[in-house]
Amino acid sequence: MVELARIARNDFVIVGRAGMDFYPDPPGTKTEEAEKFVASLGGSSANIGVAIARHGGRAALVISVSDDAIGRFCLNELAKYGVDSRHVRSVGGEARNSLAVVESRVENHQSVIYRNGAADFQMTTEDVAAVDFEAYGALITTGTVFAAEPSRGAAFHAFDLARKAGLPLIFDIDYRPYSWPSPEIASDVYSRAGRLCDIVIGNDDEFGFMAGGKDKGLAKARDLARSTASIVVYKMGEHGAITITPDEEFRTGIYPVTALKPTGAGDAFMGGFVASLAHGHELRDCVLRGSASAAIVVSRVGCAPAMPTTAELEAFLADHPGPTDS
Repeated sequence: MVELARIARNDFVIVGRAGMDFYPDPPGTKTEEAEKFVASLGGSSANIGVAIARHGGRAALVISVSDDAIGRFCLNELAKYGVDSRHVRSVGGEARNSLAVVESRVENHQSVIYRNGAADFQMTTEDVAAVDFEAYGALITTGTVFAAEPSRGAAFHAFDLARKAGLPLIFDIDYRPYSWPSPEIASDVYSRAGRLCDIVIGNDDEFGFMAGGKDKGLAKARDLARSTASIVVYKMGEHGAITITPDEEFRTGIYPVTALKPTGAGDAFMGGFVASLAHGHELRDCVLRGSASAAIVVSRVGCAPAMPTTAELEAFLADHPGPTDS
């Protein structure tokens, strides 16, 4: 474990993907019936960077994008949202940016993800070695970056370099089965990454996957908090979350809203949570502010463009009758 106080710098380096999201328009339209689509920035790590920037923090992304119009779209969007892309490398050849076609509907929701030959998997150890980790307050990564080489090795190398620089390591498990060659490899890699990190966040399915069964997920989360992590957040959807530290464990509820879609909640939670840590909120409040951020995002179109500002989050917290009883 390292000292988490460095997070107060509010300056994060994020290792993970940026992509393009397509949303059938208007909201509620099925993909196969759509006549037009709206494009926006996507990708879990890019979304987290946007969330942090919206809360007044600084975020820099480390990844590869395709050297084509879609990659340039992502770079332009990162700049628009104020996410630093100096460590984003464009790669040519057959590599292509990830693309998600995601419906703004809850009932019979469909998401189609194109990840073949993903450009972000081309991130190398040289890419992360070029980063001055001393300049940042913490490193964040999402689980998708570990799904293939060379990005898997590069991400673990980033962990090593960040740890030598004294940075806390923050891990969003973010398990996407379609990206992995096998569940066994994914479980092994995620368990290795989780043991290296100071803050681990995931849902009950993800912790259960790491542990070999959903009924074992909470025990896995508790074991990480007892052995290696300073904070573990075990999310349970509509049932709230259990937050575990070496010294305490507490439950929190959610902020019910009328959801427009199920996507983006995890990225919004992470952004709101770490931004609140950086601003010195108590841990319970950080979890609740992350939960409120997630509630806001699922009620809006898109992921990156749906991330709330601090003012919007404060207004939501002031007006909303939540959270639910934990």
